[in-house]
Amino acid sequence: MDNMPVYVEAPARLHLGFLDLDGSLGRRFGSLGLTLNGIATRIVARQKDSIQVLGDTTGRVHEIAERFSIAKELTGGCQIEVLEQIPAHTGLGSGTQLALAVGAAISRLYSLKCTPRDIAETLGRGTRSGVGIAAFQQGGFLLDAGKGGPNSTPPVVSRLDFPSIWRIVLIIDSTLSGLHGSNESASFSSLPTFSSKTAAYLCHLVLMQILPAVSEQDSEMFGRGIGNLQKCIGDYFAAAQGGRYTSQAVGEAIEYTESLGIKGVGQSSWGPMGFAFVDSEIQGHKLLRDLQTRFANNKDLQFKIVSGRNTEAVVLQQDTVPIYEAAESRK
Repeated sequence: MDNMPVYVEAPARLHLGFLDLDGSLGRRFGSLGLTLNGIATRIVARQKDSIQVLGDTTGRVHEIAERFSIAKELTGGCQIEVLEQIPAHTGLGSGTQLALAVGAAISRLYSLKCTPRDIAETLGRGTRSGVGIAAFQQGGFLLDAGKGGPNSTPPVVSRLDFPSIWRIVLIIDSTLSGLHGSNESASFSSLPTFSSKTAAYLCHLVLMQILPAVSEQDSEMFGRGIGNLQKCIGDYFAAAQGGRYTSQAVGEAIEYTESLGIKGVGQSSWGPMGFAFVDSEIQGHKLLRDLQTRFANNKDLQFKIVSGRNTEAVVLQQDTVPIYEAAESRK
């Protein structure tokens, strides 16, 4: 069994907003997020004498595998074949999912029994938000309580199944990347004070509107809550990202979506990925057609319908790699 290849599928996620960037109660950040079907990082790993990577020209996979192997004092190596990657720096959590996928594959190959939290801490992921780790570990609609100390990983305090009939229309600007790395850190350092009043308002929205709406499958209440949270967070980050939305084109598409009466809209993380929540596949396709028609002249804007994912990452060790199904078909 130990010499069999390991297949990992790590799902993308939306980061829907922070709750408290000041941390006046001793915990900073706090994140709301949703695991997605339809977009994932998929790799296959095999034991080798040295680290070898296929299908990745960025060097990121080799760097992650080497760092993890050194931290775990492994004497053997691995061959990692990248079958598919979440688009980098778009707001879908690509870095965390890639790190967790590589770490989970090596852990399974060498019987290390590392948890996703162990892997994240080893590789320096989850430094602000815990929803990426939780998306890998359990899927669903997620809320973490923020960091309580400089070295702590934010604990997940709520995890709900996302309604299977709801859909998310993603609004993609293929020309831009969201802030990341040192630029992201610098932007956080330059942001204005986040008031306790704003934090209280956002926590109120999440606890008394958004989470109950998911639990009761009330799409109208959910949309109002997400829209109001996103407006508040987008305006706070506007100075760092050039406006409420990183991409002007995505912003225009979101404004058009709102004009159609859809309230659950916003930007994931630093963007440029925008999103709109709708209550059914039918409404999702209608919105998709409307957006494609309205923005037909902008070839840089792309649109995609996905669903929420209520299952964890796939980590399998077996002789054959499973045939990849479109994740929308797995509810």
